[in-house]
Amino acid sequence: MKTYLVSACLVGKNCRYDGGSSPSVNIAKVDAFLRNKGFVAICPEELGGLSTPRPPASFLGGTGLDVLNKNAQIINSNGVDVTKQFVMGAMECLKIAEARGITEAILKERSPSCGVREVYLDGQIVRGMGVTTALLKENNIVVMSDEEL
Repeated sequence: MKTYLVSACLVGKNCRYDGGSSPSVNIAKVDAFLRNKGFVAICPEELGGLSTPRPPASFLGGTGLDVLNKNAQIINSNGVDVTKQFVMGAMECLKIAEARGITEAILKERSPSCGVREVYLDGQIVRGMGVTTALLKENNIVVMSDEEL
């Protein structure tokens, strides 16, 4: 059975920055897709040591790939640099995928960790990937967003 890596907020876990999960329409769509498939739910921010709830965060100076290349940061709304935690969480997700032989992921669009096509940069929505998405793609894991299902 094929197993997917999935953003935990998309399967109903209350791990988003605001303490909630993804909107129910997204959860229903992901649930329908995953029916009769295996999955491992991950929250990169929690795996990186951030609490839930937590202040929202946005990229500064670039997006996920730029963070991995040490050319950008992730700053939360309190002005705290949380780049290290986002990178650590992405690395943990990659370890989980590799340990379980997972080659595909379904992640939450616009998240600074999981965004597949769009993220927040300096408070604006821009084209780009989250840190976890960028790391997974660099390691040949196919990533799609919840909005692509």
